[in-house]
Amino acid sequence: MNREEARKRAEELVGKMTLEERASQLRYDAPAIKRLGIPAYNWWNEGLHGVARAGQATMFPQAIGLGATFDTNLIGQIASVIAEEGRAKYNAFSAHGDRGIYKGLTFWSPNVNIFRDPRWGRGHETYGEDPFLTKSLGVAFVKGLQGDGKVMKAAACAKHFAVHSGPEADRHHFDAEASKKDMAETYLPAFEGLVKEAGVEAVMGAYNRVNGEAACASKTLQKILREDWGFKGHFVSDCWAIRDFHENHMITSTPVESAALAINTGCDLNCGNTYLYIMKAYEEGLVSEDVITEAAVRLYTTRFLLGLFDGSEYDSIPYTVVESPEHLALSEKAAAESFVLVKNNGILPLNKDEIRTIAVIGPNANSRAALAGNYHGTASRYVTIQEGIQDYTDGSARVLTAVGCDLFRDRTEPLAEVQDRMAEAVAAAENSDVVILCPGLDETLEGEEGDTGNSYASGDKESLMLPEVQRQLMEAIAKTGKPVVLCLTAGSDIDLSFAAEHFDAVMVLWYPGANGGSALAKVLFGDEEPGGKLPVTFYNSLSELPDFSDYSMKGRTYRFMENEAQYPFGYGLTYGDIRVEQAEFICESDEEAGISPRVNAVVKNDSGRTASDVIQVYVKNMDSPLAVPNPQLFGFKRITLETGEQAEVSILLPEDGFKVVNEEGERIFDGDRFEIFVGTSQPDRRSIALTGKVPVRVEVSLGR
Repeated sequence: MNREEARKRAEELVGKMTLEERASQLRYDAPAIKRLGIPAYNWWNEGLHGVARAGQATMFPQAIGLGATFDTNLIGQIASVIAEEGRAKYNAFSAHGDRGIYKGLTFWSPNVNIFRDPRWGRGHETYGEDPFLTKSLGVAFVKGLQGDGKVMKAAACAKHFAVHSGPEADRHHFDAEASKKDMAETYLPAFEGLVKEAGVEAVMGAYNRVNGEAACASKTLQKILREDWGFKGHFVSDCWAIRDFHENHMITSTPVESAALAINTGCDLNCGNTYLYIMKAYEEGLVSEDVITEAAVRLYTTRFLLGLFDGSEYDSIPYTVVESPEHLALSEKAAAESFVLVKNNGILPLNKDEIRTIAVIGPNANSRAALAGNYHGTASRYVTIQEGIQDYTDGSARVLTAVGCDLFRDRTEPLAEVQDRMAEAVAAAENSDVVILCPGLDETLEGEEGDTGNSYASGDKESLMLPEVQRQLMEAIAKTGKPVVLCLTAGSDIDLSFAAEHFDAVMVLWYPGANGGSALAKVLFGDEEPGGKLPVTFYNSLSELPDFSDYSMKGRTYRFMENEAQYPFGYGLTYGDIRVEQAEFICESDEEAGISPRVNAVVKNDSGRTASDVIQVYVKNMDSPLAVPNPQLFGFKRITLETGEQAEVSILLPEDGFKVVNEEGERIFDGDRFEIFVGTSQPDRRSIALTGKVPVRVEVSLGR
């Protein structure tokens, strides 16, 4: 069913409702209209990295880990699985009349906000700091989730439109001020891509204001969304964000005024209860019948597109697809692709035949929470790091443990109990051939305001450092002199300077999903490669960043930073050795279609094993003063080559990669000379020093 037909059907059905019934359908928990045979529908569901909060489901790596894969095909497959399991649950639940929260087919995912500051607690819900990477993976996710069937498999939602990335403690009253240039250059491209390229069905507003207007009632943002981009779907508020209008932003005085402001500005669906006042706003002349009707029509258009009234090819999906062997295998594959190896002195991969004793220690060594991230479902089985290594070695090596150390998560000075655990950890290390050290965070230490514990303020991080007791553990293990592989579970930039100096290998695991331990064991012993690239910059210090509440991009992320990173965006080692041998730039031009640029690169695997890596293309405008200061990612492709294999890779680049954004937020051609860098990392000095690989540089002129 196409949108035109779905909207016509929606108009017919909504036309049979009374005005009160139409208004009742604008809440996330829309009640049934029995006289018309319309069942209740709850719009609130989550699917960030697996069906969330609705019982058993396949748990994939957290979104930041999916960002680290740089793999659009994989993200599309994962999203398709989420939709399939969501359909299976919907079919089973609705058959028993259960239409409650987290049981519907409208998933409020993906989060395509830009992870502009490493302090933001919700940053691990995103795909990272880069607009092009975020857009590319977000488009793949939406297409995979919504499918290409006769009806929509599930409905995706791009959130949080559009300038939203902390501070969490201030989000209900904060005004995020961003220039037109920063808006068009950084904060809007991912949302535009999801609307124009993927046809995302829904867009969610943010809690904060954006340049003075509440994000859920912004005429400026709505004009961009519906008029400039042609968005035809429905708009939903973040949960209880409309209440903030009168309680925190103070832009209205009453719930009635808040409801009127939101719906009149284009917010169709209220996650919250402020739209209980819609009819009161109508009675006071603040809202017209046409506005209420249009919102209801948009929402019912989505329900028709999902086939909720006529049936669909997805109605026969059985509940047994949930956590099927194929889905679990995909989760494990995704975890391995997400792991970012930032240091390796040759210790990895480990030799299973030579190791007799392994110490697996640290607060996250046997932690399920460290696998999950946030916005997660419930796995029927979790394989922690300790369990994954135990399963893999299967008695061939003795696994000594010092785990279950919740005390090591505290941000307090060590207590007597911690000292006891420290001694246990050191003893295990001293009696091992190799130490797998597992520090890190979990969703209780970084996350959404209101969802985390009290260790960090409102979910945001206070620093880039691990908790003090974890740092003391690292120092104690370093003193043993044993070979150490540090495996960090966290969703953001953590200071790894001590680990880089004292340990043999360092790997960032993010929050790797329920099968993270199995995936890690295979990577540690070389059955799989660590496949990830950093989707965020690891800074040396927060002192080089602007204030957290400053939304200007100056000095932020790899595109604008002036100092060398501790570990750069796009960086990640592999066990193999894929190199770009040569590259050429090809650009076809058409007066109507514009330019069609691409890079053709010859790549070769010079290692003695099958290898995978990500070919990355960065573009630098050499002429325009409006260009971002540093080369910017505008193309990437994951490849796998056999030993000694050589191949040609073609990567399409967007026309926008050769435009700049002026101070009015307009994308224009300005400048003719460009540098194109093709490699397996950024062309910055730090990446080159860490990898020993210099990207191929091609200087081009568009001749415009």
